[in-house]
Amino acid sequence: MTLAQRALERLEAWPDLSSGPAGCGTGRALRSVRDEIVHFHSDRDVDLHLTRRAIQRFHYDLVGSSAIHLIPGSPWVTVHLDCETDVDLLLSLVSIALKAHQTWPAAGAPVPGGCNYHRVAVLPRDGAGTG
Repeated sequence: MTLAQRALERLEAWPDLSSGPAGCGTGRALRSVRDEIVHFHSDRDVDLHLTRRAIQRFHYDLVGSSAIHLIPGSPWVTVHLDCETDVDLLLSLVSIALKAHQTWPAAGAPVPGGCNYHRVAVLPRDGAGTG
């Protein structure tokens, strides 16, 4: 089982999330009542709709993680899953995203540009997958 499959399986058990096809057309999505929250695009790459406000709030922590990739102006972050700790990070960020979407003023409004799929190139971290 890949790390993304493991994360998807764990998140599908959360009562606030439901599964379906990703709105961008690639992979599986988990959504809250209001919005798509997570897109699972590959065995390692996941886009998370964190919201601009949450990204601003946690910006320094996010840029300090080698697993997180930000696109300027995007309300989505890309999480690259190389190890079990990255899965735990993703689950924590999904919790933050759910909270952010509860207070987001524009429920159901389209997200400009959609998720980050095809807008970010993720390179493996040094030593990833070697042992």
